[in-house]
Amino acid sequence: MAAPVWLLTDAAMDRHVTHGHAERPERRLAAAAGIRDASGGDLAEPAVVPAGDGVIGRIHDAAHVARVVQADAAGGSWFDPDTYLVAGSLQAARLAAGATVQAARAAVTGEAEIAFAAVRPPGHHASARRASGFCLFNNVAVAAADLRAAGLAQRVAIIDWDVHHGDGTQAIFDEDPDLCYASTHQWLLYPGTGDRHDRGVGAAEGTKHNVPLLPGKGDAAFVAAWRDELLPAIEAFAPQAVLVSAGYDGHRDDPLAHLEVTEEGFEEVARLLGATAARLGVPGIALALEGGYDLDALRRSTAATVRGLRHGRRSANEVAR
Repeated sequence: MAAPVWLLTDAAMDRHVTHGHAERPERRLAAAAGIRDASGGDLAEPAVVPAGDGVIGRIHDAAHVARVVQADAAGGSWFDPDTYLVAGSLQAARLAAGATVQAARAAVTGEAEIAFAAVRPPGHHASARRASGFCLFNNVAVAAADLRAAGLAQRVAIIDWDVHHGDGTQAIFDEDPDLCYASTHQWLLYPGTGDRHDRGVGAAEGTKHNVPLLPGKGDAAFVAAWRDELLPAIEAFAPQAVLVSAGYDGHRDDPLAHLEVTEEGFEEVARLLGATAARLGVPGIALALEGGYDLDALRRSTAATVRGLRHGRRSANEVAR
């Protein structure tokens, strides 16, 4: 199903819901609406295939997967004060991981220029052995492992512009020299990780890049961090695939954080990323939804991201010609 933009989402993800929680089904609907707004007639919406234990098990150990399966069978549980599971959450989490795997494969093979997995629950706080911070399985990490297992890419870049540091993602790949992780996030905000000096471990030192932003910082600081530091580091790393943990809780309207980024800021960073990927010869970019809790801001921001990525790729390709 070739099209410039793929949207991967499934209403069964909405079975993951508990009363009064910020991570709610309306988020998926808002994010998907924004992707449709910006894609026009260039959109495909393939059916999502849930990830099985073999795919998830490339990242998460068997004991963690078993805890999630058991909690789902029992009707629900809380893994920490923020992270819930109800009957139906397991299927939602399998769909979220599966959609991100499909997005990554579509992007790296060139089936899609942009493949956006509008998923929930999110993933970047989940580590190999535990659920955390609203996240059950780490969707982008599972997708990166799948690309490697399929022989589609070994060197992978994960870009994370969520307002919270992706502690689970960095922990999973902290000793992996073929995984470049780059993040902006509010400092100090949950989970309290992502210091500038957290650069990777052992042979992977220098492949992890964190730019903490102080509360109140907006588009200027956000764009500068990516333009001047993080995207040049990604380009120097020369990945074969680019995955994005696309969180929008850094938006000035978001109720859970204190940055002042606007949809224009997200669009500009996406434009810069699109141009970087085009120069690298990466066929497409895959994104998975992370945070973002103001519905109107979320819809505007996913639309802005799609517009920015497409503009950046077109501009870079025109310059190359």
